[in-house]
Amino acid sequence: MTNQFDEKRRTFDAGKIWVIKIGSSLLTKDGEGLATDLVSDWVGQVAELKRSGIQVVLVSSGAVAEGMSRLKMKKRPVSVQLLQAAAAVGQMGLIQAYESKFQNYGLHTAQVLLTHDDLRSRERYINARGTLNNLLELGVIPVVNENDTVVTDEIRFGDNDRLAALVSNLIGANTLLLLTDQVGVLSADPKGNENAQLIEVTTANDSDLDAMAGEGSAMGRGGMVTKISAARIASRSGANTVIASGIAPQVISRLGKGEVCGTLLLADKEVLVSRKQWLAALTASGEITLDAGAVQVLQKEGRSLLPVGVKSVKGRFTRGELVSCVNTSGVEIARGLINYSHTETSLICGRSSSEIETILGYAGEEEMIHRDNLVVV
Repeated sequence: MTNQFDEKRRTFDAGKIWVIKIGSSLLTKDGEGLATDLVSDWVGQVAELKRSGIQVVLVSSGAVAEGMSRLKMKKRPVSVQLLQAAAAVGQMGLIQAYESKFQNYGLHTAQVLLTHDDLRSRERYINARGTLNNLLELGVIPVVNENDTVVTDEIRFGDNDRLAALVSNLIGANTLLLLTDQVGVLSADPKGNENAQLIEVTTANDSDLDAMAGEGSAMGRGGMVTKISAARIASRSGANTVIASGIAPQVISRLGKGEVCGTLLLADKEVLVSRKQWLAALTASGEITLDAGAVQVLQKEGRSLLPVGVKSVKGRFTRGELVSCVNTSGVEIARGLINYSHTETSLICGRSSSEIETILGYAGEEEMIHRDNLVVV
């Protein structure tokens, strides 16, 4: 799998804008509080990057786990309210640790908490991008986390790997570095296969990766599945992803000098324009199934989606909300802002655009989703 990309790994240039995500399995000593010695080590390496002219955004897990430790919780809470309480307590220790250690190098940090609502609104998406870019220009290290203290199950990012990928899209990062407790992506589960080998380099959208992904740890929410998914999201804005062990000696510094530790997943799709990156980041409110002809039109011809190509509707949504467009096998092939509610879509799906006024009683848009509001995934 790796031979054709070996030269790219050897000559890899990580660029000048990085997003580094540190997982809770690394940060929290198996639930016994923050691993302050490791935090000190990573901070020193990031400071070295800063001195070399690289801008860094940290996406740090660990708030809930640190809060659980402080509150002496033995198991991760099931209720959202208790999770929010643990996060609120844990954020204090987490940010205090980063700020105090970066101060040793004369660097300031800034806490940035995000929810899906911050990315759902185009205006707030642009504001978040502007804030992060201004902080970087000021020489500050933004420390980003999901706002666990206010989110509910319906709007959670689900894991900080995805959040880190979305931040990469936001700021146009060159490299997304996902630090974990694993050496990288392995060809098989090492617990059941002693011949499992490290995948050194391939493309983010290599379909073979899906069969290699494993489950997450007890403390973290994200396993290798979410990291591969994050790499694919990051590739939409041209960012390459490195998945590596956070305890490997000088892992961040070595990457800064061009040495790739772990697995390198190369961006291999056309970079989306800013608006379509935003669309790709949204959470779908519903789903529509397309026939083969509509799939062909979207994937090969870059045209708008018409009602005639829609076979069925799932979920509840209103005009202007994002829906997922899937083929008859249930595989998502596109997503976009729909011009009709779920009720209206059900009435006109499979029908010609010329019939819309007769069916609905008014003349709406002839497109179900206009091509300017649609992104092929």
